[in-house]
Amino acid sequence: MKNFNYSKYLHRSWDNEILQYVSQIHELKGRLSALEPSCKFKTKKLVEVAKIESIIFSNKIEGIVTTSARYKNIMSESAEPKNRDEQEILGYKNVLGIIHESHDYIPLKSSYILQLHAELYKYSEKSIGGKFKNVQNYIAETRADGTSFVRFEPLEPFLTPDAVTRLCEEFNVASSKYDVDPLILIPIFVSDFLCIHPFNDGNGRMSRLLTLLLLYKFGYDVGRFVSIEKIIEETKSGYYDALQKSSIGWKEDNNNPEYFIKYMLMVILRAYRDFDAKVQATKKQKSSAINIVQNAIMTRVGKFTKSDVIVLCPALSETTIERCLKQLIDSGKIEKHGERKFAFYTRKD
Repeated sequence: MKNFNYSKYLHRSWDNEILQYVSQIHELKGRLSALEPSCKFKTKKLVEVAKIESIIFSNKIEGIVTTSARYKNIMSESAEPKNRDEQEILGYKNVLGIIHESHDYIPLKSSYILQLHAELYKYSEKSIGGKFKNVQNYIAETRADGTSFVRFEPLEPFLTPDAVTRLCEEFNVASSKYDVDPLILIPIFVSDFLCIHPFNDGNGRMSRLLTLLLLYKFGYDVGRFVSIEKIIEETKSGYYDALQKSSIGWKEDNNNPEYFIKYMLMVILRAYRDFDAKVQATKKQKSSAINIVQNAIMTRVGKFTKSDVIVLCPALSETTIERCLKQLIDSGKIEKHGERKFAFYTRKD
């Protein structure tokens, strides 16, 4: 039987990389929590964009996709889902909204995790929502030649309900009594959750939703403004590699969670840095729309899209941004490459 004992991490010595990650996250969290009201108002656009990106990219990791037009309709709730993918996209939107709005009132308990999983499959034709797995699942990997192999065998179905209950209880005790930084405990919990792999389907998406929930609970609300799921999707090879290394010896209580801790801390730190860059760009904004857009563009290295500028300039409308981009092209400040949805820009300074 797998043992969950987080007290062993109280006196564990963490390497400098982990300690530096934690220190930098604390610093940025403190700085960004003191935003003046004007900046907080202007971050409303960031919240909208982050929600959309979280829904798109968390599902994309699992191969669940639809067209841009259909995403727009689903987000606006102006269309019913057409297929299984869209049902699950709508389910993720549903749970994400619950966590954003009610995180303070969702305890980390097995029963609540089951309820969130049921909400994830609320619109699905599948009957697995809100139920632990009833068949053994496997974490497989596909080789370059197309063949696959079992990378990890999760906990057996009959052991799963008790394991999830004990995992939640131990995390709650550890986070309240053991004086281990939550930034270290949260990745350990997520890694253990994924090694249990408690559901027939939806384990990856649930792990990312639980990550957001736990970060919220400990005051790390960066996931409201920057999509953590997008960062994971963009670095998913590192995600799978870290998870695989941290799962070695898991059933024997002999695994090393540091690989996954470092990966998740990198993701959280990058989210805070992205948020900080957007806030700093907002603070530098002047009254002129063209100056606002130009200041935002100066924070970008390499190519950027209109969508990037929209995120960086939440106080401006899309029409105003389009007009400013054209003015900057005409004045030789930036150059446009490609057309329509393939268009991007580069600076010419």
